[in-house]
Amino acid sequence: MAETLRYLTVTQLNEYVKTLLDSDALLGGIWVRAEISNFKHHYGTGHFYFSLKDDAALVRAVMFRFNAQKLPFEPKDGMRVLVHGKVSSFVRDGQYQLYVDDMLPDGQGALYFAFEQLKKKLEAAGLFEESRKRPLPRYPESIGIVTSPTGAAIRDMINILGRRYPSASLYLYPALVQGPDAPKQLIEGLSFFANKKQVDVIIIGRGGGSAEDLWAFNNEQLAYAVAASPVPVISAVGHESDFTICDFVADKRAPTPSAAAELAVPDRMELKKNLLLYGNKLSSALLQRLESSRRSLKYLSEAGVLSGADAITRSRRMNLIYLADKADAAILRKTTEKNAELSRLAAKLEALSPLAVMTRGYGIAQTAEGRVIRSVGDVKKEDAVTLRVRDGKIDVKVIETHKERKNGKSNKEL
Repeated sequence: MAETLRYLTVTQLNEYVKTLLDSDALLGGIWVRAEISNFKHHYGTGHFYFSLKDDAALVRAVMFRFNAQKLPFEPKDGMRVLVHGKVSSFVRDGQYQLYVDDMLPDGQGALYFAFEQLKKKLEAAGLFEESRKRPLPRYPESIGIVTSPTGAAIRDMINILGRRYPSASLYLYPALVQGPDAPKQLIEGLSFFANKKQVDVIIIGRGGGSAEDLWAFNNEQLAYAVAASPVPVISAVGHESDFTICDFVADKRAPTPSAAAELAVPDRMELKKNLLLYGNKLSSALLQRLESSRRSLKYLSEAGVLSGADAITRSRRMNLIYLADKADAAILRKTTEKNAELSRLAAKLEALSPLAVMTRGYGIAQTAEGRVIRSVGDVKKEDAVTLRVRDGKIDVKVIETHKERKNGKSNKEL
């Protein structure tokens, strides 16, 4: 009779139950609110194993490495969370469990929680210490910028840097500033300026946006890259009220990208003013020294012991007068030289100004994207070109180009 009974093995039973669970539409994608307990992070595989419980029940859960490594925070026992996943069973043990693919802290924003958690971790590691931060160079010759090439931030920085200190060279490393690929590109930009294109200071940042838009600058790997940079780094992310992890680690935090440009370089007009001020102080000091020498000579020449001994002191008096005249001439010559040098430096500063060049009748030709045209190869027929002159700009179109040959003749290019 036993031979006629229908039966299942334990494995078949568990597989049948798993099939039922996997085919249930509701259990295939469900959100659960619960408290984490028995949390284990298996560092060998990267998987999370834990239980989810409420006041009356408990269910086992697992979050595999692929999903776990995307979490912006580390789960802990006692943490209340919202988890998303599917319900299935493990055939070998015959137990059903929740396979989690997403998790959010319950009761506060996930981004804020992750930000505070990472901030405490890096602060404990010493990355925020003022003692490890370096001063910015006073007169940088070259500046590296890591940001989006299309945002308003880069245009503002270029305008301010060109106006304040046009002698500095600017180099842009184009990078994404939001999204999952942004941290990697920002790190690559820092590495580029550290190892391939040496600059005196680096500005990294972007314009304003939501917390999600700025989240790339709260990346742990980016924080360590900023801290390890051999070149001083200015962080310029968002608006004045926005703070990111990058701001705390950088050598200097600027409230906006425009403010970063002002922090990076001195103002040439202030430099010119200071040079003139120092020149006036030098001239005044030399004149005071000259007047003091004259008073001393007069005192010595009118002293009683000398006036009563004309025969003995006449030659020495004449020598003193000679030396005084020689000192006057030397001081006057030195003053003239310093004034000439100051005038030369002031003229050199003024010559650096693009506005001064335009005033003399020159203009600056730029492509529609704003790049300066240095060669006929930079444009082609029908391209739109902007010609900037002293009092405005002129929009023109390329009819044709003529490239100069070595023999002085032009080669027409269409």
